[in-house]
Amino acid sequence: MEVALEEAARALDEGEVPVGAVVVMDGRVVGRGHNQTISLCDPTAHAEIIAIGAACRSLGVPRLTEGGIYVTMEPCPMCAGAIVQARLKRLVYGCADPKAGYAGSLGNIVDDPALNHKAAVTSGVCAEKCAALVSGFFEGARARRTR
Repeated sequence: MEVALEEAARALDEGEVPVGAVVVMDGRVVGRGHNQTISLCDPTAHAEIIAIGAACRSLGVPRLTEGGIYVTMEPCPMCAGAIVQARLKRLVYGCADPKAGYAGSLGNIVDDPALNHKAAVTSGVCAEKCAALVSGFFEGARARRTR
């Protein structure tokens, strides 16, 4: 999760919502990413999507069946769906996202019995650090709007 937090800090430095993700296989990072929706003008450029794509390209495979993904914030429906599509076997995330999280908060795509793949979920890892990054970002954004 520390590497995912480094990625989240990169997003923050770039003016993006500070979410970071890393894909790990056999104890090593094989893909990493941070939110880049603003810089890439792409609403799908979430940390998880970027990290999954990087991992698949680095390994030359379309599925990550033995991998796990560490994300600083609970994935949204799109990213939770990408975790299922990539066949990742494990999702570890930091803070919950009560407004858009779909790995336990509003729903749970990664454990939906209607889908052909499930990922084991561990939540709350480094939750306070992860939540502080996000809340600090939005507090700063609100302060800038009121000036």
